[in-house]
Amino acid sequence: MIMPTYLPMADYVPHSGRMVLLDRVCAASANAMTTEVTIRTDSPFIENDAVGSWVGIEYMAQTIAALAGWEARERGDSVKVGFLVGTRRYDSKVPAFTLGSVLTITAIREFQADNGVAVMDCRISAPDGQTLVEAQISVFQPDDLHDYLKQAH
Repeated sequence: MIMPTYLPMADYVPHSGRMVLLDRVCAASANAMTTEVTIRTDSPFIENDAVGSWVGIEYMAQTIAALAGWEARERGDSVKVGFLVGTRRYDSKVPAFTLGSVLTITAIREFQADNGVAVMDCRISAPDGQTLVEAQISVFQPDDLHDYLKQAH
C-alpha cells in the first residue's frame, strides 16, 4: 500500500511562521483531516513545561483550516481564510498538554451549508488513543473574503 505524502502544514493553512501551530498532516480524505503536534520547549503558548488545554481549540481550528486548504489544493484553488464561529461544547479531560506530548487532532465535517458554514466534530487524542479533548466547532469560510469584509462594515 502506498502511503500518501502531504505538503508542509503551512501550505494548507492561511497562517505563517510561528502561528502555524501544527507539525504535520497525517491523513486527509473527503470531510476529514488528521494532524499532529508535539509539545516542545519552543511551542507557542508553552508555560511551565505545558501548553494549556485551552489552546486545543486553535489546534482543532487549524486542523479544520488544513482540511479546507487540502480540499482547495485538490481542486487547484488557493488556500483561503476562514473563521472559527464558535463551539457548542469544548470538553477537556486534561488541564494542559505536557512537554513531550504528541497530540493527534482529528476534524470530521458533520454538516456543510451552501453559504460557507460548517459544523465539525473534533478530537485531540494521546498516542494510546485516549481522548484528551472533544469539541463541536462551527466555522465559516466566505467565497470572497474581501467582499465579505466590505459587506460586514
